[in-house]
Amino acid sequence: MMLLKEYRICMPLTVEEYRIGQLYMISKHSHEQSERGEGVEVMQNEPYEDPVHGQGQLTEKRVYLNSKLPSWARAVVPRIFYVTEKAWNYYPYTITEYTCSFLPKFSIHIETKYEDNKGSNDNIFECEAKDAEREVCFIDIAYDEIPERYYKESEDPKNFVSEKTGRGLLKEGWRESQEPIMCSYKLVAVKFEVWGLQSRVEQFVHKVVRDVLLIGHRQAFAWVDEWYDMTVDDVREYETNMQYKTNIKVCNQHSSAMDEIGSDGKECT
Repeated sequence: MMLLKEYRICMPLTVEEYRIGQLYMISKHSHEQSERGEGVEVMQNEPYEDPVHGQGQLTEKRVYLNSKLPSWARAVVPRIFYVTEKAWNYYPYTITEYTCSFLPKFSIHIETKYEDNKGSNDNIFECEAKDAEREVCFIDIAYDEIPERYYKESEDPKNFVSEKTGRGLLKEGWRESQEPIMCSYKLVAVKFEVWGLQSRVEQFVHKVVRDVLLIGHRQAFAWVDEWYDMTVDDVREYETNMQYKTNIKVCNQHSSAMDEIGSDGKECT
């Protein structure tokens, strides 16, 4: 058994525009998280060809999560704790998997499809989940609450207006009248097969996933003027530069942490 939810996140963009915006947002967001000591270390990022989906990009990352864990989870995980993310990007279709060597019975599987509509396709995952029960959750980038520590007025779509596109200042019910509009459909399966903890952990992970999706899509739109004129080559170059800077920052942070752990006799994991 696993907890399956389908998230639908609309943005005032087109699917073609978001091809660039998605890559820009992920790179900039990862670098910002490393400033908070919640780094994302890129282990692999290279072209990949799939016999079914064709040409794409494979990335593998280590996502350091200690500060995002609740106290009951921090008590049982190592001081340096990370989740491995593997993503296959065949835009407008992507697959992302999260695993953790410390928790072999834990996994997250995300399939994403992008379409130019307002989240109205109820059969988009008909093949992937036709026999599975799932809850459909709409995420509103303008009016859903985000954790207070992540709120920035400049990234609030109710207040932000794009100079390059004229889009923004989203009003209540904006999805009904917005043009252009696109939707990220995300089928998220969370599995944690440990008796007594399964439901609690799976519900918690879905809450974290929902917050990450809300924040990331808000940022992708709020940063539109930074990436709107970029080509795919431009954003790939930006991605490479940001990965280099982020990896250095994350490595330095965790070298310091390893030194601290080593000095008091605890084992590094």
